Order: sequence, then structure tokens, then C-alpha cells
Amino acid sequence: MISANDLSPSELAALLAFHAEAGVEWLLEDEPVDRLAEFEAMKAKRADARAAPQVRQATSPEVQSGRVQTATSGKSRDAFPNAPATPTVAIPDEQAVSEARFAAESARSLAELRTAMEAFTGCNLKNSARNLVFADGNAASGIMVVGPMPYAEDDRDGQPFAGRHGDMLERMLSGIGLSRSDILLTNVVPWRPPGNRVPSGREADICRPFVERQIALAEPRHVLLLGNFTTRFFFGTNETIHQTRGQWRELSAGGHRVPALATLHPQDLISAPVNKRFAWQDLLAFKARISG
Repeated sequence: MISANDLSPSELAALLAFHAEAGVEWLLEDEPVDRLAEFEAMKAKRADARAAPQVRQATSPEVQSGRVQTATSGKSRDAFPNAPATPTVAIPDEQAVSEARFAAESARSLAELRTAMEAFTGCNLKNSARNLVFADGNAASGIMVVGPMPYAEDDRDGQPFAGRHGDMLERMLSGIGLSRSDILLTNVVPWRPPGNRVPSGREADICRPFVERQIALAEPRHVLLLGNFTTRFFFGTNETIHQTRGQWRELSAGGHRVPALATLHPQDLISAPVNKRFAWQDLLAFKARISG
């Protein structure tokens, strides 16, 4: 195995670009994950979902509704007073996208949008996440920073960019005279994928109306995109972050057009400190634009 210490900066950058092109987003996860337990839980959940329709077909309408008639009084009573809630039934992806779009477009403020997202059940990621991680910060700042998805600390606290990713982002922002309170911070996907995996294309499609509505409601004048997934999501390209970083492109969301700059995610800087110099170049370009 070749040590990173034996590589020149250009060789290391080329190696990182190769891994990014292959779809590798992070070298290490934030905390250990028991994949076997996760898989067994998933199998059990699927088995319950398959068994539910059979149980409903084999029972009477009264029992299906959880009510039965007593023989003497004719009054109804609960058949299963302590029965667990009926599991959420998955809906087709196309229907989920339509419902997400309707819920997002119906919101007239960020507060209403958050309420709509809390009530939305069409994304499977919500079933495994602890919290909805909604936008945080100053919506009137004119500056929006968008990451890919919540991580373990974000999911635990219900806040975007908590933990060490948040610490690194604070250092990145402070270098150009900004802080969390000066921007609106959000993610493409508002629920943490299990094991911090990259969201699937269908999951991203379902969540797209929500993040685009956030942009349309906040009306930022400049947007900073963090990481490979976020950049590909908004720019509609298969290029890696090393190919798109530092370039200003126009982003369109809900009729709102805004210049956006892509740069590396804080995790990219934590896992490979050599990336700090690339991010610094991008941040200086961002500062020059917002100060102009």
C-alpha cells in the first residue's frame, strides 16, 4: 500500500480526483455502524410490510378498524387498545415527487415549509432518521450555503453542520469574514441516510422540491455549494467537484436564478488536509463576488 506521505501534492490531488470520479465521497464515517444489525432490521421491516395486507384481508371490517360491537349493549369498543400504529406504507416514487412538489409550492414562508416537511411521509429516509434537519441561520442575509445531507451529529441535534463538520465550516467561513449567523445554511436532503451513505437518485428527486423552495423563499443573491453530490445535484453534471470547484454558474430554483460557486465539503478537508488550499482559493473567489 502506498502511503499518502510518499505522494506529491499533485499526485495526491489526482488520486483524490480518481476516487471522487469512482463515486467515493468519504474515506471514513463519523461513527461505527453495525451493518449486520442494520440489514436485519431492514429485513424485519420489509417482512412486516408484506404481512400487513394479508392480516387486513383475513379480518372483518370491524376488526380492521379496531372496533367491535358488544353482544349486549351494541356499543363499540376498542379491539386492540394497545396495538402499535399502522406502519407507513411506501408510495410510488412518482407520486412521492408530486406530493413533495405540492407541499413545497403550498408553503408561503420558510416556517410553513418546515411544517410541510415535518408532515411529509413520502421519503423513506424519514423512517430511519431521528430528526428533520431544516435550514438554519439568517434567511435575509442574501448568502446561502448548501451541503449534501445531514450526518450523525446533525441528525442527533436537528441542525445542519453540527459536530466536526460544523467546526470546519466555521473555520472556512471565518477566513472570509463570515459566520453561521451571517448566512442561511441547509442541505439538499433533510433526513440522514442510514450509515451516512450517499442519497439515491430517487431520494434526491423526492427532496428536490423542498430545497428548491427554500432557495425560492429565501431569495439569496449568492449560493455556495459544498461537495460532489451537491454540485452534481444543482449543476446537472457528472463532473467531479475537482472539475467544477471555483467556477461560477447560474442556479435556477422555483423561478429564482442566482449565481452559485462550488467548493469542497468540510469532510474533504478533514480527510485530506491538502484540499484546504483548493477550498481557500474558492472561498477567496466567493468573498470577492459577494463584496463586489
